[in-house]
Amino acid sequence: MQKSRVDSGKGAGSKLMNKEWSELNKTMQEQLKKEITFYEGLDTLLSLRNSLFSELLDMKKELNCEEFSAIPFLNADGYHSKTIAYSIWHIFRIEDIVAHTLISGDKQVFFAGNYQERIHSPILTTGNELIGLQIAEFSKQLDLEALYQYAAEVKSSTEELLGKLPYRDLKKKFGEADKERLRALQVVSADENASWLIDYWCGQNIRGLIQMPFSRHWIMHIEASLRIKKKIHLAQN
Repeated sequence: MQKSRVDSGKGAGSKLMNKEWSELNKTMQEQLKKEITFYEGLDTLLSLRNSLFSELLDMKKELNCEEFSAIPFLNADGYHSKTIAYSIWHIFRIEDIVAHTLISGDKQVFFAGNYQERIHSPILTTGNELIGLQIAEFSKQLDLEALYQYAAEVKSSTEELLGKLPYRDLKKKFGEADKERLRALQVVSADENASWLIDYWCGQNIRGLIQMPFSRHWIMHIEASLRIKKKIHLAQN
């Protein structure tokens, strides 16, 4: 399915990966394979995530509300066919769901912080079910200040979780009961463009989830957002 290939980081746009981020990601993956370098791997992951998040913070300073919901690559094949606001929502809803519901088994930041109301989002899902201009319309409804607060809180909570994670837990896998927990919360749409996510996440162990969505997923969507930002600026000049 085209949608699942793109959203698992294997589709259009992957060849554009920033060299520095690509090297950090590769180093982190190798470090996580061995207990002796496990904590170094977590430090590398933190460096990667901080570098990526700084790009999002720069966008907050540089772009206005209309630009966050602009969709200059409408109907393109790849991550850049979204909006920047959508990409931020998507990255951190997925991370929140995976980190808290799946790995920790506790309450998502989204629910604990009443973020659906604060962000003014019409949905509580990952947004995979949205297509084309639906993405732009969705993006226009979001309170960007609250969205950034949510992103920062999810980032922090995930990193706190990872800091307490023992190496032996990296091989932990998930089963049908975990899938049912995710379905019961209705945080993943039953639409065919989204429903595959539950099987994908539960088909990974925790090390696999650190690689995707806690690192590579960020890279692909933030690179796409930088491409969108560049296109917006070119159109203005």
